[in-house]
Amino acid sequence: MANSQKASSAVAGRYAKALIELAEEKKALDKVAQDLQDLSAMIAGSQDLKLLIRSPMINGTKKEAAIGSLVDQAKFQDITKNFLGVLSRNQRLQDVESIIAAFSAALSKRRGEIAVNVVTAQDMSAKQKKDLEAAISKGVNAKVTVQAKVEPSILGGMIVTVGSHMIDDSVARKLERLKAAMSKESNENTGTDLKEVG
Repeated sequence: MANSQKASSAVAGRYAKALIELAEEKKALDKVAQDLQDLSAMIAGSQDLKLLIRSPMINGTKKEAAIGSLVDQAKFQDITKNFLGVLSRNQRLQDVESIIAAFSAALSKRRGEIAVNVVTAQDMSAKQKKDLEAAISKGVNAKVTVQAKVEPSILGGMIVTVGSHMIDDSVARKLERLKAAMSKESNENTGTDLKEVG
């Protein structure tokens, strides 16, 4: 499983690097970055689009046609459209979210921005993500880009990682702390009762 994730991450990195180089060569890097940001928001807001991208049951040709129609409506750059077509034909469209994350992280590094990883129980809207980026930028006094990931097991709240510093404000973590505090209090009370009996 770990090797599979590592391989998937390496593939995402290679595709992201190739897209950055091509977009830079065509002097359309900012526009392509905006396309991918818009696509990420579309995926977050549509269960049908998630199913289209992630389902192995839908063949590459159908995916390419559906994605092509979507990007035409969204007026994406030709580079972005062609890139998504390549992913569809290569049966790699299910990796598009990882590729977008890798693209964003690589672009942030080039621009001297700080990449911030945020884990939430549910997808964030584009506005929520933008507001969070603004709040974190203000907090760390630097321009940041948020890499968002959904993990329903945290129940609510969020986990924010900036470099090696992590802030775990998830509901799951709060419940763990509450359980630990209650367990400690219970043990202390038991100790007190034993002393009184002795």
